[in-house]
Amino acid sequence: MDTLITLVQFFAALAILVTLHELGHFLAARAFGIKVEKFYLFFDAWGLKLFKIKRGETEYGIGWLPLGGYVKIAGMVDESLDKDQLKSEPEPWEFRSKPAWQRLIVMIGGVVVNVILGIVIISSLTYSQGESYIPNEAINQKGGIYASPNARKLGLQTGDKIIALNGKPVDNLLGEFYSPEFLTIDQKVVQVERNGQIMEITLPENLENVISVKDEIPLLSPRYSFYVKRVVGGSPAGNAGISEGDRFVMIDSQSAGSFFEFKEVLAVKAGTESKFSIRKKEGEVIEKTIKINEDGTLGFQPDFDGFEGLAKTLDYSASESLVKGTEKSYELIAANMRGLSKVVSGKVKAKNSLAGPIGIAQMYGSTWDWINFWTLTATISLALALMNILPIPALDGGHVMFLLYEIIFRRPVSEKVLYIGQVIGMAILLSLFVFIFWVDISRALGF
Repeated sequence: MDTLITLVQFFAALAILVTLHELGHFLAARAFGIKVEKFYLFFDAWGLKLFKIKRGETEYGIGWLPLGGYVKIAGMVDESLDKDQLKSEPEPWEFRSKPAWQRLIVMIGGVVVNVILGIVIISSLTYSQGESYIPNEAINQKGGIYASPNARKLGLQTGDKIIALNGKPVDNLLGEFYSPEFLTIDQKVVQVERNGQIMEITLPENLENVISVKDEIPLLSPRYSFYVKRVVGGSPAGNAGISEGDRFVMIDSQSAGSFFEFKEVLAVKAGTESKFSIRKKEGEVIEKTIKINEDGTLGFQPDFDGFEGLAKTLDYSASESLVKGTEKSYELIAANMRGLSKVVSGKVKAKNSLAGPIGIAQMYGSTWDWINFWTLTATISLALALMNILPIPALDGGHVMFLLYEIIFRRPVSEKVLYIGQVIGMAILLSLFVFIFWVDISRALGF
């Protein structure tokens, strides 16, 4: 039953994402009078279809291969590699007969819909659920703040209890610290209690530049305790027998501390073997020697606790929720871009960062949680938008690249170049699919 729930969530999300992405292309094409011959959820490889129906000039259907979907636009070199349609003179209702700017809009239609979908879902969740925060009083009662290395350079320390910002008592610490009202003023004074002493720390005028340096560890955070929520199959944690509900207590005789203190220690010990003390869900404490990944991870998803019943909720109007949703969507896209750049540059191993269908399905989990379902679906939608706009032939971004060339140099790319580019792009994508499936399967088998 657990596996069934996982699969239902995965395929439901995939159907939503693929259908709406292809709908973006379809609506843009129809708006410019371009004929769309097929609209398919999943691929009907080798002509095998689970369902099809003809409405007007378009065949709608569901294929058997759940690796995406497609719309077949008349007069366009696409995944079908159909060159026969290009032998005749362009018809007015064909893609190739339209101005470059119209074709460009058709090609970015899917990505635009993915971005809009992500924003709408996140904004809707913000409006319906509000935004929870840990009040500063509770943070101070639970050991004060975690201060990142960048925060420590500014004079703050882990364990500091922040009392006021520029003399104003604090309630929503993170909200008030990162607010424009605080960041844009010249003098920024933080009043803290440290080891029973009250002291003032003056932060630099260009604090926003420090904050803009994106890091996986936040500048400031409550000192969240944590436990293992989900383990990635084949990861160091999975191979060591770590399971849901386990807690890390010590690393090489050093306290694991709060979650970000733990991450900081892992980063220092990346690529090495360390001895971990782990409290099992049943209460037994065991020791395991585990080799930490080169990127400072163990391969598990955490969940946080320690502040139960202490959180407060901020409610937002519809317009405020839209602003918040847009900001969060931008942050997610930026985080994906940073992650992708690390993989491309070799700073992070691809096998430790990429997830295919199996990995994504595992993220949805075996419990139906609507908040988790929609949050993850929005995150994937934004990630798909980023991946699809990459300038790789066979992806939307490849078509956009050729169209921008045509707009800038005022001459189209030859049909031969388009065809060869499509073949190369499809070879790249096929290789990537095979690699990602290998990563998924190797993780599941513990390789």
